[in-house]
Amino acid sequence: MQPAAHIPVTVLTGFLGSGKTTLLNRLLADAHGQRLAVIENEYGEVNVDSAILVRDTTTEIVETENGCLCCTVRGDLQKALADLALRLETGALAFDRVVIETTGLAQPAPVVQTILIDPTIAARYRLDGVVTLVDAKHGGAQLDAHREAQEQVGFADRLIITKPDLVEAADCAALEARLKDMNPRAAIRIARFGDAPLGWVTQVGGFDPGSVLELHPGFPRYKRPSTHTTGVESFVWRSDSPLDRERFDFLLQMVSQWYGPDLLRYKGILAFENDPARWVFQGVHRQQTLTPAGPWVSGEPRRSVLVFIGIGLPRAMIGVGLDKCLAGAAV
Repeated sequence: MQPAAHIPVTVLTGFLGSGKTTLLNRLLADAHGQRLAVIENEYGEVNVDSAILVRDTTTEIVETENGCLCCTVRGDLQKALADLALRLETGALAFDRVVIETTGLAQPAPVVQTILIDPTIAARYRLDGVVTLVDAKHGGAQLDAHREAQEQVGFADRLIITKPDLVEAADCAALEARLKDMNPRAAIRIARFGDAPLGWVTQVGGFDPGSVLELHPGFPRYKRPSTHTTGVESFVWRSDSPLDRERFDFLLQMVSQWYGPDLLRYKGILAFENDPARWVFQGVHRQQTLTPAGPWVSGEPRRSVLVFIGIGLPRAMIGVGLDKCLAGAAV
C-alpha cells in the first residue's frame, strides 16, 4: 500500500475501570460516518468487555485471547492487524481506521513498538496517537500505586479525565494539574459517560513526523525537587545554537541504553550544524527515529527543543550532556 493509504491506528489505554469500554461504545454508536475496526483485549480467559460493545454492520471487532496485549499476545496483535489489512485489500471488509483497546494492566510501549517497528505492520498502518483515560475519582491513587498507570499517562498524546461527576470540581482540577505536569505535551479533555468526539480521539497526529512540538503553556507549573521520584515526570531542553550531529547521536544512544526502560516518550525538533533541514526526533524506550521535516522557513529561529517524559530520569545529567552536544562546545 502507498503511504497515503496507510490505515490510521489509535491506541486507547487507561487503568482498570477508567471507562475505556464506555468511551468505545459511544464512538461506535455515534453517527460520525467513519467505519471502525476494533481490536479489543482484556486480561484473563473471558473477555467480558467484547460482549458489551455495540455491534453493527459497519464495525469489525477482533478479540485477542490468553492474556494482555503487552506480553503474551503481542503476536496476536500482529496477526490481527495483518488479517484486517488483508481483508481490506481483498474487499472482504471495509473500514477507515483501527482502534486498539488495551487491558487496564497493559504498558503501552510494546503495542506502540509493534506498530512503529514491525516492518509488515508499518507497511500498512500508521500510528495516529495514544489516548489515555484517567478516572477522576480513583486516578490519583492509581497513579500513586501503579507504574502501569503512570506509564499510560506518560505515553499519551491526549488524556481524558472520566467520571468527573463523582468528585468535587477542585479535586478534578487538581488531577488535571497533576496530569499536565506529568505530560505537558498531551491535550486534556474532561468527559462524562464517554462524551468525546471521534475526531478528538482518532485524529491526533501524535506520531506524525512533521508535527510541531507542543507544550502546555504553563510548563513547568512549579519548581520540582532535584531528587528522583518514582512517578512520571517530564522536562524540556532548549537551545538556539545548532547541535553537532555525531555527538547528539552518541549521547542519545547512551542515554537510551542506560535508561531505556524509564524513557517513556521523547520527542523534539532539532537543528544541526551545517544542515538546512529541520529534523524531527522521536523515541519510545530504546527505539528512536530521526526524520527530516523540510528546510527551516526563512526568518524562523533555528531552535532545538526536546521534551522527555519518563520515570526517575537524571534530568541534570541529560541536560548537561545535551549542552555538550552543541556545535563547538568543549567536551
